[in-house]
Amino acid sequence: MLSVLRNRTYRHLFAAQVVALVGTGLATVALGLLAYDRAGDRASAVLGTALAIKMVAYVAVAPLAGALAARVSRRSLMVGADLTRAGVALALPFVGQIWQIYVLVFLLQAASAVFTPTFQAVIPEVLPAERDYTRALSLSRLAYDLESLFSPALAAGLLVLVSSGRLFVGTAIGFLASAVLVVSVALPGRSGAVRGKGGVRGDVLLGMRLFRAAPGLRALLALDLAVAASGAIVFVNTVVLVRDHFHRPAGDLSLALGAYGAGSVLTALLLPRLLRRAGDRAVMLPAALALPVILAGVAALGAAAPTAGSWVGVLAAWAAIGAACSAVLTPGGMVIRRSVTDAELPAAFAAQFSLSHGCWLLTYPLAGRLGASAGLPVTALVLGGVALAAALAAAVLWSARASVPVAVSVGESPPAPTPVRHK
Repeated sequence: MLSVLRNRTYRHLFAAQVVALVGTGLATVALGLLAYDRAGDRASAVLGTALAIKMVAYVAVAPLAGALAARVSRRSLMVGADLTRAGVALALPFVGQIWQIYVLVFLLQAASAVFTPTFQAVIPEVLPAERDYTRALSLSRLAYDLESLFSPALAAGLLVLVSSGRLFVGTAIGFLASAVLVVSVALPGRSGAVRGKGGVRGDVLLGMRLFRAAPGLRALLALDLAVAASGAIVFVNTVVLVRDHFHRPAGDLSLALGAYGAGSVLTALLLPRLLRRAGDRAVMLPAALALPVILAGVAALGAAAPTAGSWVGVLAAWAAIGAACSAVLTPGGMVIRRSVTDAELPAAFAAQFSLSHGCWLLTYPLAGRLGASAGLPVTALVLGGVALAAALAAAVLWSARASVPVAVSVGESPPAPTPVRHK
């Protein structure tokens, strides 16, 4: 898997992704402490609103990344996003009002909504060989998972030495380092990007039209919903399950989330070889169909009396959810790459980023409200039903007959675009 790091351009871009992720992780911890300093016992409400703003920014702003890619160089886009995030991070410690936190969080996440899909669209052009790109997708998944484990530990260590406000300085350093790494390599420009019909509005909607036109992309959206329904249980309801149902110490919350991360990491390591042998569809659909089965098991564990055995069962279920979600999410970039032309990649990745986070915007509050009013067993069954419906829809939309990718072109293509790659 690490052989792709021999490519200098990809190596610098991957390093930029890693340091930016570490900066984001530090910002998450620092933002929680800032909310407590400014709002006291209302900190959870402030953080909940900030997370909602994050998702709204992702859904609303990401489609603009595709439009901007048709007009601005990729490197300028990514560097501008990094500099914006660094500036916001440095400003956050100085806010005095809660509304100022909300405004800065929106700016921070809007910049991330431009950076991430632009980064995703560049990688398949930097690594045109399918085997290399598959390895890069697994490395990216690995980076996300390890960051979720590493950043809180790094933040805890730094807090022993510095005040919580200084964590934002670490965040800014991460984003600035990312910008330097992006500047250090030559990236594909904007000249090959497809332009939508109807000016900027057409460019913004281009990615959505691509998803509507390609069966594989419609199936990918359904798979994203299955992942969001299952992941919402983990990220929203784990704390209540650990503390209230099993009455376990707070440290076991990290153990449960770590089990989810471990399952995802292990799967990311195994996927390049598995995908090479079986193909995307044969891996992604069974993994998605496994999610509702796992959630049915979670409902049974939540309904049973807490025992040492059922606690181990929860850890196993969380690891299985992490593994299945990784098996669905990691090859998603390959599905996009095979479904559109190279010139349409920026718009397609921007649309996928927006639509996938729209799924989380639906399942997060559903998991929270059901968990508070009906309990974990009912929540797991309802979200399991959502995951099952989404997985079945993906199987219908992405039939074996329709699994052969066909390039769709719904915009105004530039002269002689690079044809879509077929497996």
